[in-house]
Amino acid sequence: MTALEKATGDVVLKFEPFVLHVLCQELQDAQLLHSVAIDSGFRNSGITVGRRGKIMMAVRSTHCLEVPLCHKGKLMVSEEYIEFLIRVANQKMEENI
Repeated sequence: MTALEKATGDVVLKFEPFVLHVLCQELQDAQLLHSVAIDSGFRNSGITVGRRGKIMMAVRSTHCLEVPLCHKGKLMVSEEYIEFLIRVANQKMEENI
């Protein structure tokens, strides 16, 4: 709260979820890993094939959180709401683990 009171610009609370990038030798390997990731609840997972044939599998969860708190130095939410957001972000971190 002390930092927010001193803010002069925009402040956003941002939580980014777990991301694992895996370089795969074969497309079949990436497809298998993708299936396992999706079945395990990592719904934002995907496969990317580069111009030179590099196959990258990204395992990503949907546990993101991005909430504006201050705009031009003005606090836009209550302290109680910020405490709630911190609990939610910490819960998401536990889910990542």
